[in-house]
Order: sequence, then structure tokens, then C-alpha cells
Amino acid sequence: MTIWPIAELVPHAGDAILLDEVLTFDADTLRARATVRASGPFHLPDNTLANWMGLEFMAQAVAAWAGCHARAANQPVELGFLLGTRHYECHLCAFTAGMELIVDVKRSLQDDSGMGVFECKLSSLDRLLACARLNVYRPPDPSAFMQEQEPR
Repeated sequence: MTIWPIAELVPHAGDAILLDEVLTFDADTLRARATVRASGPFHLPDNTLANWMGLEFMAQAVAAWAGCHARAANQPVELGFLLGTRHYECHLCAFTAGMELIVDVKRSLQDDSGMGVFECKLSSLDRLLACARLNVYRPPDPSAFMQEQEPR
């Protein structure tokens, strides 16, 4: 199994990339590792990350899963969108610098229109920190999807 650098798998750049590496992936799952940095564009004044940033770690892991599959098929990595979650449960107030995180995502639904649902978990030292079910969308033609319509 080939594992590519995160920057080749997600449509982010620089400090916007929160994940450090993909550990494993298969047809339905991906496990990634991240170390919470001491500062960055998403940090609070006290240099922590708000607990809702767990959703972004999860979303980037879903993007990395899609990127791994695209790269394995010699296809370009395409843009996808986090539509949201119905329930996000987080067991800490903030993510602090130096925390080692493991992000697990598992595809539970994906249809031909590009809609998908992933069960996600964020843990550290075998302790569950957060979980969510993410709803995502990868349009067939992302550039057309992003085109702004002229006002009528």
C-alpha cells in the first residue's frame, strides 16, 4: 500500500493542513495522525484550538481518504465539501499544543451523485476525544459547482 504525503491528498496548503500523515487506508477506512501545533491560523489567543476544530481534523481525514483513492487510481485529487454533521460530541474544552491525535474515518454511505457519510473518531492515547458523523459532497465537476452565477 502506497501512502502519499498529506499535501498531495487534501486540497489545502501550508498551515491550513492539520494532519501530519496517513497511517493506513483501505476501501472504506482511513487512519491518520496529527500533532496539535503551538500556533496557526485557527488558534485561539491562548494558542489552543477550540474543541469544534475536531470537525476539521475529521473532515481533512475524509479528504485524505478520497485523495488516497484518487491517487491509487491515477486520478487527480478533487475538491469536496463538508456539508455538516447532525451530532458532534467532544470530551474536552480545547486541543492543546503537543497533543498527539489519531483520526479514524469510516465510510458508511456513498452514492453516485457524490454524497457521502462518514463515521469519525478522534482519539489520543487510546482515549476517545470526539466523534461525529460527517455528511460530505464531492460534485462530479467541482469547477462548474464553484462557478458564481450572474445575478438576474
